[in-house]
Amino acid sequence: QVQVMESGGGFVQAGGSLRLSCAASGRIFGIGVMGWFRQAPGKGRDLVANISNDGSTIYADSVKGRFTISRDNAKNTVFLQMSSLKPEDTAVYYCNAHLRSFTSGWRDYWGQGTQVTVSS
Repeated sequence: QVQVMESGGGFVQAGGSLRLSCAASGRIFGIGVMGWFRQAPGKGRDLVANISNDGSTIYADSVKGRFTISRDNAKNTVFLQMSSLKPEDTAVYYCNAHLRSFTSGWRDYWGQGTQVTVSS
């Protein structure tokens, strides 16, 4: 079994910072891209940032310069450092890992989501 679990969400005032963490665990054969998506109330799930296992990154335009994604390949963990937070960053943040387990081929795994709320 494979699990993807996020932590680190919470409530913060505008201009503040939060750090999200996500770890993939279980019978993992290999991991490719890991990333973060978010979904605000009444909206779709959108990419925030992702990072490949060679460190290449992609960011949504709305978070460039404010958010930083990083990963620890040895621990199958990805992080999202969020700074200069704005009320429009309020959403449920989901971790995504594209990986192959010992019992299945390459596919996407999702965490359960963590709430980030930014007050004005």
